[in-house]
Amino acid sequence: MQGKSDFMFEVSWEVCNKVGGIFTVVASKILPMQRFYKARYFAVGPYFPGKTKADVFKEEIPLDFLKDVFEKLLSLGIKCHYGKWITDGDPNTILIDYTNYTHKVNDIKKEFWDRFKIDSWGSKYHDYDEPMLWSYTVGMLLEQLKNKLAGKKIVAQFHEWMSGGGLLYLKSRQIKIGTVFTTHATMLGRTLATNNIDLYGLLDKLNPYEKAYEFGVQTKFLTEKACAHSADVFTTVSEITGLEATHLLGKKPDVLLPNGVDVERFPTFDDASIKHKLFKGKMKKFLMYYFFPYYTFDLDNTLIFFLAGRYEFHDKGIDVFINSLAKLNEEMKKNGTEKTIVAFIWVPTSVKNIKEGIMENRSYFEDIEDSVHDIIEEVNDRIVYGLVGRKDINSEFLLGPTLIKETKKRIARFSKDGNPPVCTHDIYNEDDDPIMKSIKLNNLLNTKEDKVKIIFYPIYLTGADNLLDLTYYEAIMASHLGVFPSYYEPWGYTPMEAGALGIASVTTDLAGFGRYIQKHGITDKNPGIYVLKRHNMPVDKVVDQLTNVFLKFKSLSKQDRIENKLRAKRLADMADWNILIENYIEAHNLAVERNG
Repeated sequence: MQGKSDFMFEVSWEVCNKVGGIFTVVASKILPMQRFYKARYFAVGPYFPGKTKADVFKEEIPLDFLKDVFEKLLSLGIKCHYGKWITDGDPNTILIDYTNYTHKVNDIKKEFWDRFKIDSWGSKYHDYDEPMLWSYTVGMLLEQLKNKLAGKKIVAQFHEWMSGGGLLYLKSRQIKIGTVFTTHATMLGRTLATNNIDLYGLLDKLNPYEKAYEFGVQTKFLTEKACAHSADVFTTVSEITGLEATHLLGKKPDVLLPNGVDVERFPTFDDASIKHKLFKGKMKKFLMYYFFPYYTFDLDNTLIFFLAGRYEFHDKGIDVFINSLAKLNEEMKKNGTEKTIVAFIWVPTSVKNIKEGIMENRSYFEDIEDSVHDIIEEVNDRIVYGLVGRKDINSEFLLGPTLIKETKKRIARFSKDGNPPVCTHDIYNEDDDPIMKSIKLNNLLNTKEDKVKIIFYPIYLTGADNLLDLTYYEAIMASHLGVFPSYYEPWGYTPMEAGALGIASVTTDLAGFGRYIQKHGITDKNPGIYVLKRHNMPVDKVVDQLTNVFLKFKSLSKQDRIENKLRAKRLADMADWNILIENYIEAHNLAVERNG
């Protein structure tokens, strides 16, 4: 497929400005986008003097055809910065400082009311006005560029309602630029799901206008709706989001634009297997000082499950995860299984500090570790002597009475009564925290008898957090199963990333990625990525499904777990940007055709 436009401008509030998932979407597909547009691809975002640092954006002298355009806009109080977004591909980037155009905000809002009936009365400045003001100036930039590049075909893609002002500016003035509007998650859909409204059960019954005003999101909803109907091509990231848009925005998507991954940036299966062993060693060390002061269990017969993402208790299925773990725990205790499950919840929230007892455990553990390291050569020599000398090799022979006595003192200091904590940190408002309340309600207390241990890890995995000391990807590779039983997930990068790292995972048919891979054939045995049925399914039935997945997974042989890893990797490879970028080019070409 060939691109039909001479220039392509990708417009997003998250260009050089990481706020959420759109940053990842735009940044990760730059290289395949440049395959089609070469140096004619431009990213357009907002300029924040205190935020746009040298490691994010490198400013350069504007290209010749930009200079006159920038000077024209500067005379109107709009300063444009040209340079390179320091990411893969280092794309041409234009960032707009709109702060000196702020006095026009009410005029813009009046214009959008008159032309598109967008009710922005009472909207909050930072919440709506800033993105709309910035995107309006993007429209002005594109208008000037079209005048400068007369005779050239231009396409502009606008991501989410935050960039919608630019699209509406172009359409209200009939500027001959092909426009693509992409909603990654409908504003109203996310709001309803977050407020525990049965979104999918009520899609064809609820009144979108009434609900938008009821929940105070009418301005964003109306902007999104106007953009969907005004764009030459309307797109969403998945079939499930397209279903939302059809009912909530009254517009069926012209093209679906599934999110992809750059497969080449992920390790091969062989490399991932090596790294799994390496990072599992770090994981084991953490588990030893977290649990072993209180009691021990067989780490070689332990599986690591995890859930990761934003703190959206219902939308991300955290409630389902915890409820299923509780059922799994009861089943495993009843059956007397020797296996142990350690389940992490990697969901950041506001924390005070690492629990003092955990840091104390770590200190005592490292003291034991250091003492062993100091005598390791001597012990090696005694092992060799014991073998060739046909001695009775026991702890007394290896360590000697003095070292045994010192070791016993260290172990005694390391040992504690009670149970390990269920959370690594002291967090604010713990009694009202939904995750903590659910863990306690489900009686997941990390007792010795519990076969399922749970660890709420409420900070970002940076690789230097003084606990696991693993990055997010490293922690995934140290695990066995990623669990993402989402209710509201327009796409869902996490199971896709887990698969790309060679780790099996769970998603749902309410996640865009889940529905995508369902169409590519999910095997009953060793599917790699398990897809739960959540569409029009009661929560208790979803919990039962997930519990059954856990029970099956824990019973898999090592070879079956390897087959799951391989299958997960293959499924993730089907979402490679080198494949999915074709959908974007299709949307761009259609916009150029429709714009004449």
